[in-house]
Amino acid sequence: MGPGEALLAGLLVMVLAVALLSNALVLLCCAYSAELRTRASGVLLVNLSLGHLLLAALDMPFTLLGVMRGRTPSVPGACQVIGFLDTFLASNAALSVAALSADQWLAVGFPLRYAGRLRPRYAGLLLGCAWGQSLAFSGAALGCSWLGYSSAFASCSLLLPPEPERARFAAFTATLHAVGFVLPLAVLCLTSLQVHRVARSHCQRMDTVTMKALVLLADLHPSVRQRCLIQQKRRRHRATKKIGIAIATFLICFAPYVMTRLAELVPFVTVNAHWGILSKCLTYSKAAADPFTYSLLRRPFRQVLAGMVHRLLKRTPRPASTHDSSLDVAGVVHQLLKRTPRPASTHNGSVDTENDSCLQQTH
Repeated sequence: MGPGEALLAGLLVMVLAVALLSNALVLLCCAYSAELRTRASGVLLVNLSLGHLLLAALDMPFTLLGVMRGRTPSVPGACQVIGFLDTFLASNAALSVAALSADQWLAVGFPLRYAGRLRPRYAGLLLGCAWGQSLAFSGAALGCSWLGYSSAFASCSLLLPPEPERARFAAFTATLHAVGFVLPLAVLCLTSLQVHRVARSHCQRMDTVTMKALVLLADLHPSVRQRCLIQQKRRRHRATKKIGIAIATFLICFAPYVMTRLAELVPFVTVNAHWGILSKCLTYSKAAADPFTYSLLRRPFRQVLAGMVHRLLKRTPRPASTHDSSLDVAGVVHQLLKRTPRPASTHNGSVDTENDSCLQQTH
């Protein structure tokens, strides 16, 4: 094993460890919290994390073995089974991401009717369609004997057949990636665009209320006013940042492998082994990135993790607060106004009452 293979093996070990730990944490949080399990998004997240966990436990070790030893597993038929799982789980993960994007769009675009539009049983039906589609593609590849050990990718996956079957294999590969990559990417981009529009409209309303409060409260300390403006700027870029991360991780993880697979169909193109293994590692890195993108960095999962840690350490959890007291600008301004002595004037009293109401709206 050369230095290139050693670096790729180290990268694969790191991705494998992170994927196992993070997806196990997501499943543990969903098992611990009944609220997460009963949500439609919780059903979709459980499916996504379970697929990633199976991929990390059953598929990645064989790819690591292929990188280190450069040969197929010695057990007869094992490579076909691993290739079946690889095709099935990769397609199911991409379709699950598309379903999560649609769920996010429904939750943001139709908040009052969200519970009736996507209930857990409807989410189960949606996942059933994704599973059926993934099974159809992986079963077709297994039935046509297109699964085996590919030395270009050091993994058990789709294997380029002899010349008489190249046309059918090319049509199958193009259809597989159109459904498993192009379609989820289109759904992800369209739903993210709708979510971004709704988030911008909400931010504009909140900015209007904040600016009115700052105009009315002329006696604010400059530092408090500056913190208000900083929070306003952060609020504008928060939705764009989250959406950009979701789309960027999908493209970075899947696009190199898909393009390499399509380039492999060209007769005069030979895939470099190092690049093929690296593109395969990038697809595996999606299993390590998704738990943080869609689960562990979100507030409900952070609260569940904190509760689990407090319970494990036998500590009483602090009462949940609705805002961060150290960073909530409206709360700071409200406390400053409470400490400021008010003149005994009817006009000033009415202005203070109006200021308090504006602060409550901002809060």
